[in-house]
Order: sequence, then structure tokens, then C-alpha cells
Amino acid sequence: MENIRKTQRAMLGISLKDRKTNKDIRNRTKVKDAVEQAAKLKWKWAGDNERLKDGRWNKEIGNWRPYKAKRLRGRPQMRWSDNIKKTAGPM
Repeated sequence: MENIRKTQRAMLGISLKDRKTNKDIRNRTKVKDAVEQAAKLKWKWAGDNERLKDGRWNKEIGNWRPYKAKRLRGRPQMRWSDNIKKTAGPM
């Protein structure tokens, strides 16, 4: 991520001493934020996946829970669906 910002600053001839925000630099270069773009694509794919009706493998795998599988000790890892539920809120 830092390399992207460094490249954008070099394109505009701006140094860190100029104290311009990353948002201002993105607006001037017309480059989309990678984190926002990834989140947008994730939601788009989740919506497309929810609309599937014929039991395709990507929808089945997204809802699959292993039978008799034990999770590792400690803090549970965040699942893809957990992240979607956290962001969307209770339905």
C-alpha cells in the first residue's frame, strides 16, 4: 500500500514534507482506494452469490460447515460470512 502512495506522490511531484492527505492525492490522480475497491467487489460478489438458485458450488461452499470438525483452540478465525454479517448488521 505504501508503494502505491509513494508512486502517486512521485507522479504529482509531492513530497511528504508538503503534508498532503492521501485522499487529496487520490482525488488528483483519479486512482481508486484499493481497500474501498476490494470491499466493493466483495459485496458485489456476495450479492451475486446470494442470487444463485441452482445449487452451484460457490454458494454451497460459502454455506458449508464441516461435520464433526473441531476448530483450533483460541480465538476463532474470521470466516468470510462472519465478516459480511458483521458489516451488514442483524437482518
